[in-house]
Amino acid sequence: MTRFSTGPAFACILLGLVSLAPAAAAQSVQANLAAMQARQTPPRPGERGAPGLALLAKKIITVPPSGEQYVDDGVLLVKDGQIEAVGPARATAIPAGYEVRDVGERWLMPGLVDLHTHIGGTFDINDMVYLANPGLRVHCSVIPANDNMKRALAGGVTCVLFIPGSGVNCSGQGVLLKTGLDHYEDALVRDPGSLKVAQAGNPEGWTVGVGRSFMNWDTRNVLRRGKAYAERWKAYEEGRGEKPERDLEFDVFRDLLAKKTQISTHTQMYQVVMTTITMLRMEFGFDVYIDHGTLGGYRAAKLAADHGVNAIIGPREIEIPTRLVIQWTNSDPEAILGVAAQYQKAGMKNIGFNTDAPVVPAEELAVQATMATRFGFDGSHLETIRGLTIVPAMTAGIQKRVGSLEPGKDADVLVIRGDVADPRSAIDAVYIEGRNVYDTATERRRW
Repeated sequence: MTRFSTGPAFACILLGLVSLAPAAAAQSVQANLAAMQARQTPPRPGERGAPGLALLAKKIITVPPSGEQYVDDGVLLVKDGQIEAVGPARATAIPAGYEVRDVGERWLMPGLVDLHTHIGGTFDINDMVYLANPGLRVHCSVIPANDNMKRALAGGVTCVLFIPGSGVNCSGQGVLLKTGLDHYEDALVRDPGSLKVAQAGNPEGWTVGVGRSFMNWDTRNVLRRGKAYAERWKAYEEGRGEKPERDLEFDVFRDLLAKKTQISTHTQMYQVVMTTITMLRMEFGFDVYIDHGTLGGYRAAKLAADHGVNAIIGPREIEIPTRLVIQWTNSDPEAILGVAAQYQKAGMKNIGFNTDAPVVPAEELAVQATMATRFGFDGSHLETIRGLTIVPAMTAGIQKRVGSLEPGKDADVLVIRGDVADPRSAIDAVYIEGRNVYDTATERRRW
């Protein structure tokens, strides 16, 4: 996302206040009323407090971090919103009292995870007051299950990272949300979802313009101050110092130091991707991942992989001639390079995809993997599906809840007619935490 509109009315965000447009406020009230009504209805099989649910399918794509990636002719058991068991139907007993739903020849797979979106709520986020706003939080502008997220849900996206823009070097804290749950407390996966950092590109066009040398100094200055603040708190909590004065501007660094969240870095071209790795990861030691990583950024892929920095690639871009998922070399002979493919060839194992929604609609997340495959990305070992599910989940540190179909995880499940990266495959139903939140048998959305 390039940037958002600014104006005096938005400055209240910096004070922790919320400014909602009348239509947005009305939508929020309606969502809360709907959530209250939903809670008054008895839970359905598979949901919390209800009998269990057994889903039978021709194929179940499990995509755990390692090990067997799928089950043929399988059964998925869901109880209290979580996956209880998954395995071959012939060897997996269905407990008494469970409702059985047979989806026939269709597949089951995990819900998709998009780590770069701006669709979680309103645009009342004035993230361009300063070049660095680490204390700004987007959670106060969230509108759960808004229309954009409902469209994402129909496209199989069950979890998104809602982040501020990228017009400045550090625009604030994002929040990880489920797309199909109507109440904020239910939809929340983690807050902060990440600290958003942007290097080069957009920030260079801020007001009168800033050079990369100053941007690097500014980013390093914020990281240095934030880490020092977090280390003082850590020393106090371990009985090694006095209690520091609370500073909301730098509180997020306590989570970063404790490895409870990550820095998502809007970064493009080789030099800037290299700076992301050498500064944010190697110098300061924070968990960080490459967000976009285009325009030759793949030349730093081996260094990134060596230091545990994953790449979340995309999306396609319509505003400039060079695409973000593909790159025209303008060389002799000319060539079109798939960015994800180039990261893969350079040795990067953990590659995911994003949409930067609404730049590309969130419901087209799977299309990003389709395009990557078309331009050379090897998905023969379910790598495209992994790049839409478990890889972004691991990258965001939420793999214990989402990203694969394993016992103990949230039952975020898609019922689909084939490989999600094949545009001919249709999604027929979506479950979030065992709740059937979208089903074409009863609801076909027309937007």
